[in-house]
Amino acid sequence: MRRWVAASLVAGGAMAAEAAPDSSLRPAQRPGLFEDGGQGEGIQLAAATAQRPAARPADYKPLKPELAAADLNFQGWIMAFRNRAIAQGVSAPVLDSAFSGVSYDAEVIRRDRNQSEFTKTIWDYLDSAASDLRVKNGKAALQAQRARLDQIEAAYGVEKEIVVAIWGLESSYGTFRGKMDVVRSLATLAFDGRRGAFFEGQLVAALKILQAGDVAARKMTGSWAGAMGHTQFIPTSYLDYAVDFTGDGKRDIWSDNPADALASTAAYLNKFGWVKGQPWGLEVSLPEGFDYTLADREIEKPPSEWAALGVKGLDGRPVAGHGPAAILLPAGSAGAAFMIFENFAVLERYNTADAYVIGVGHLADRIKGGTPIQGNWPRGDRALTLSEREEMQQRLTRAGFDTDGIDGKIGPKTIGAVRAFQVAKGLTPDGYASLQLLQKLR
Repeated sequence: MRRWVAASLVAGGAMAAEAAPDSSLRPAQRPGLFEDGGQGEGIQLAAATAQRPAARPADYKPLKPELAAADLNFQGWIMAFRNRAIAQGVSAPVLDSAFSGVSYDAEVIRRDRNQSEFTKTIWDYLDSAASDLRVKNGKAALQAQRARLDQIEAAYGVEKEIVVAIWGLESSYGTFRGKMDVVRSLATLAFDGRRGAFFEGQLVAALKILQAGDVAARKMTGSWAGAMGHTQFIPTSYLDYAVDFTGDGKRDIWSDNPADALASTAAYLNKFGWVKGQPWGLEVSLPEGFDYTLADREIEKPPSEWAALGVKGLDGRPVAGHGPAAILLPAGSAGAAFMIFENFAVLERYNTADAYVIGVGHLADRIKGGTPIQGNWPRGDRALTLSEREEMQQRLTRAGFDTDGIDGKIGPKTIGAVRAFQVAKGLTPDGYASLQLLQKLR
């Protein structure tokens, strides 16, 4: 769901209104966000000790009868969680303040249960991610924050346009940072238990942020899943990578001033190996008769070797030697082709979805003055539904092309299985998981 919101003034620079996402223009959650084996694992259980309630009964707002039972259980969970949090260094006063008046949030669970798997085609996603309006607003945001962004780029070696593009996709340049109570959301998700270990780890991290004094409990707001601020940091990432760039003693990613959030994003990318001056990727043209089995993330060659195989930039010249590169075909042989470099993998640390990474990189290029993507897209195709993606994996596996599990995610293993099937059937081996391919499997 999207909302139309009027964009705010960013340091005095007015931006046009654009469709701001409910939490971010993010096709998939960040790495590990929904993995039970994530950073929430290994939480130690403390011996039960008597504790007073985290919130006084008078603090609670009346709940509808159907929610009363869930909230009663939720309050019991909070009592048990207190012991675990205290064992991990969270103080009782911080817990009292954080959970004052906090009740079970059924809306968070509804959103968790009804997440739409990324069913947009990549071209539909990119049409929004790098729309003319988003590019215009990005240029305005960069101009408004140019002096600070220049300082951030000098400090962390990450181009300002990349930082601004992440800002644009995560919160529409700060116009929608999320208004949900992060403690309440994370506690509800941890209590729910479906990915309880991960979310309890995030909740403990959020409480440690409160304990450090960076933000007050009720001002720690964000998305329903706990992503916070201008560039939507989850609490553990905040603890590990957020910086106090303004020097006021707080790492404030929530306020109208985006300086700390933008610097924190640059610090994050720097930590994971961003190479200044190296493109995330470049759109390229492939020669007639190109061997599509080479379009594999595991196959990297210097641009000069790709040029020897006929792969050129859109200007017809060999791509400059920016380091080892792979060929990416996000929509198969009928779509645009990209030569991607190590910085692509760095952006994946922010979000693993190819569509997101291409969206950030392309938006940054457009903000810098680049042109729209030139290649065609198979716009007559539609995205596969979750059940169709699972069916494809099942049919591939039964046919002897292992997808390494049935999860509905079109990752490297599934792409490899698709390519192997295509080779076996004499089809163009581009690894594209299309409806037409599913029909052939049927």
